[in-house]
Amino acid sequence: MSETNANDGSRCGATTDTDAAATDTSESKCGGSTTETSESKCGGSKSETSESKCGGSKSETTDENVTATADDFDADPGRLVAVGLGPGEASGMTARATEALRGVEHIVGYTTYVDLLPDDVVEAAEDVYSTPMCGEVSRTEEAVDRALAGNEVAIVGSGDPNVYALGGLALEILESKGGSASAVDFEVVPGVPAAQSCAARLGAPLVNDTVSISLSDHLTPMPTIESRLHAAAKEGFTIAIYNPWSRKRRENYQKCCEILLEHRDPETPVGIVHAAGREDEETEIVELRDLPELGESDLVDMTTTLLVGNDETYVWDGRMVTPRGYERKYEY
Repeated sequence: MSETNANDGSRCGATTDTDAAATDTSESKCGGSTTETSESKCGGSKSETSESKCGGSKSETTDENVTATADDFDADPGRLVAVGLGPGEASGMTARATEALRGVEHIVGYTTYVDLLPDDVVEAAEDVYSTPMCGEVSRTEEAVDRALAGNEVAIVGSGDPNVYALGGLALEILESKGGSASAVDFEVVPGVPAAQSCAARLGAPLVNDTVSISLSDHLTPMPTIESRLHAAAKEGFTIAIYNPWSRKRRENYQKCCEILLEHRDPETPVGIVHAAGREDEETEIVELRDLPELGESDLVDMTTTLLVGNDETYVWDGRMVTPRGYERKYEY
């Protein structure tokens, strides 16, 4: 699978002052002021010399990379669709997601997620553009620029675009460029979120009130995450925990375990689903007291989702069950 298309030509149509100054080796085709080494075809302002390590679209060391705005594009805006791919395997995609992807010209996404796309979807696209981890801002800006330039564009991600994903960022970047959601016919195509796909593998742990919390402090300060954990843990919510562990945030995981054990019985069931829908999927149900020691195991990493039961959750026949409350109203 190639991120570029040799027959692409100039399909973006931006007419900015920086186009005239572009070097012969630049592959930018859409009005962004990219450097010579950028492979962006549609206005992404990336630079190899940038010191930003996590998705910034501007260099921290120079003012040369100025992002394109909506006024830089002569073409009528195209369409931008944020598509949720679900848990991972092609069979987990909704029919609507597959249809949306087959209806666009360009697909933009994180490399790992692009690799999960069905072959026929990739082959039908005119161009597929991907970036590695921590390229969230640059690839979202790329998708927005391509749409502003008149293309039909899908930005893809696992799960659902509105759950720790790029649906909101796409709108923020579009707004910052002076564009509008209606002009690019912005649409969100929902996918099955990780919490739901993982719950299905564990039984029925999330049938009552549930809270989702990510342990990633890249965008949310850890004191805020801790405050939210305290608030959720002391109430009767079941809790879906995303991004539980990485080499750089061991302390976050351990702090989470401490907070949960402060408020909940050590025997509380916790469902662990690693890499749902992928080849290395693994599922286990443990007690809360056992959770801290699993932080250094292969079972818990950034592809893992933890589902923490409430005080009514129990395990029956290898399944987690959280009563909805029917037993208090009906006889059965």
